[in-house]
Amino acid sequence: MSNTKNTSDSQPTQQGSQDSQKTQETQESQEPQKSQTSGESRRRPRPMEVLREARAQLAELTGMTAESVSSFEQTEEGWALEVEVLELERVPDTMSLMASYEVELDADGQLTGYRRVRRYERGRSDARRSGGH
Repeated sequence: MSNTKNTSDSQPTQQGSQDSQKTQETQESQEPQKSQTSGESRRRPRPMEVLREARAQLAELTGMTAESVSSFEQTEEGWALEVEVLELERVPDTMSLMASYEVELDADGQLTGYRRVRRYERGRSDARRSGGH
């Protein structure tokens, strides 16, 4: 009978040990998920993700179609882009009014500011970039 008693005495200890082991396993399995989640939010977005998101955010804010990105660079604060947008559609298309916007994004790719830096007709060459002539 003492053998039975030892077994019954040890069962709660084993059960308690199993419960604490399950709790520890659950906590350990949750910890990597938490760190993965926080790691994902800290991951810098890829350049193409930034470009797509910047165009979409600028279009939503201004109501104008972003046609192209003419410059793009990573900065200490995040990202800087120059985006060409269609401001006023005209016929013929070469007379449509275009604009360049400087767009700033934070490290996560969220738009933090923009400003129009120039306006021009689509069909006109840009003297500023063609050597000043």
